[in-house]
Amino acid sequence: MEISASLFVALLVGIVPLVGWIMWWWNDLWYALPISLRLSHQKAKLPPGYMGLPFVGEMPIFIWYFKFLRRPDDYINSKRHKYGDGEGLYKTHLFGSPAIIAFTPSANKYVLQTESKFCVEWPSKELVGATSLVAVEGASHARVRNLLIRAINRPEALRHITLMVQPVLTAALNIWTQKGRITLHNETKKVTFTNIGKYFASFEPGPVLDSLDELFKDVVNGIRAYPLNFPGTKHRRALQSRKKAIAILREEMERRRKSDDCTNAKYDILEGLMQMKDEHGKQLSDTEVLDNIVSLVLAGYTSTSLTITWAVYYLAKYPHVLKKLRDEHMPMVEKLNGKFITYDDIQECTYTRKVVEEIIRLANVSTCAFRTAREDVEYKGYKIPKGWKVICWIRYLHENPEHFEDPMCFNPSRWDEPPKPGTYLVFGGGPRVCAGNMLARLQVSVLLHHLVTGYSWKLVNPKVGIMYLPYPIPVDGVQIDINKI
Repeated sequence: MEISASLFVALLVGIVPLVGWIMWWWNDLWYALPISLRLSHQKAKLPPGYMGLPFVGEMPIFIWYFKFLRRPDDYINSKRHKYGDGEGLYKTHLFGSPAIIAFTPSANKYVLQTESKFCVEWPSKELVGATSLVAVEGASHARVRNLLIRAINRPEALRHITLMVQPVLTAALNIWTQKGRITLHNETKKVTFTNIGKYFASFEPGPVLDSLDELFKDVVNGIRAYPLNFPGTKHRRALQSRKKAIAILREEMERRRKSDDCTNAKYDILEGLMQMKDEHGKQLSDTEVLDNIVSLVLAGYTSTSLTITWAVYYLAKYPHVLKKLRDEHMPMVEKLNGKFITYDDIQECTYTRKVVEEIIRLANVSTCAFRTAREDVEYKGYKIPKGWKVICWIRYLHENPEHFEDPMCFNPSRWDEPPKPGTYLVFGGGPRVCAGNMLARLQVSVLLHHLVTGYSWKLVNPKVGIMYLPYPIPVDGVQIDINKI
């Protein structure tokens, strides 16, 4: 009996640490070890790093830095401290997949610009649309991209949109002052979607637009959820809501076709996509039109409302920047004499342009860009295995003091000079740089004009903390007291 007890204790003392060690290194043993053995006769090797626990990988560490410590950049800094910079690559296991993190300008540039070796894979193409710009590749991507750029990023389109969005913005600002105290992020989401409905499909405020707003909220939540398609999941709800939103938009397309005004003089993105032809005279199919409307709304809804929220936040924190903006825009108010500002007027506002770039840099709405290796890829002596995700860690570029002096300081004057090549990728990079990047900048610029020339505001909680998941935003949603000047 004593021998049995002693044997049990010995086994316990020996096995428990062994099991713990295996669990701690499970993903490295399961994913990395076979590849390392396969590469043993080659010069290339896997990048340094740690792949974490079974199934969850490094997600607990990621969440620790982003959610609990609220120091997201220290996630990469901890790896730099432990493994060095290498060639800007680390191996890991995040978001349910073995992955390579790319965090330097050169590594990100290589991944984002080499479409022959890296493809875009969304967790669910069903939500963004299989024929949308963000999902298609090759010639199909080039064709759809060219049409979309003509619809939303060319000067003639931006001139229409500039005038179209201002009635909603000015009405919202008046409502804000009547309330006195508002939670800005809640309000900017309302304004953003109302304007999206206006310039995407000429929907006026009312039941239809309210329904679309609720449906797209569900779709946005589904994109950030694990893609499990069974009742009760966010993903399932998102799929159902997308189907209902598509039905509303399809009905609007059919109404326009039946109307005598099908070639109407009004301009919106839906009409533009329905009427546009490529260089061969080919129009987008109905599915392509609808998929791209949905993907554009998804891209613009969260990012635009967040960027506008951060704009108001930073101007409240940096009054000298606000004063310089007012000095630029007040003379324009006299010149406009009650009329709305135009796209060409905005192009003359050089300081405003610097403020907008600085807002977008610090807002860091998109932490990462995701790609998947089509094949085994060798980069500067390291191997990126076929099928592994590659995570371009974009936010780290924008908040790294090696790239931007005193990066956490809101300083529009840094844009007197262009940033170092490859260090500013707020809209992505390579052939998939965001097609709506000029539209995003325009919307912030238009809001700034009306805000700084007609209103004053202050933060209710100027020392409030920042949360970074699911996206960066002050914890209170930016509560402000706002008044007319």
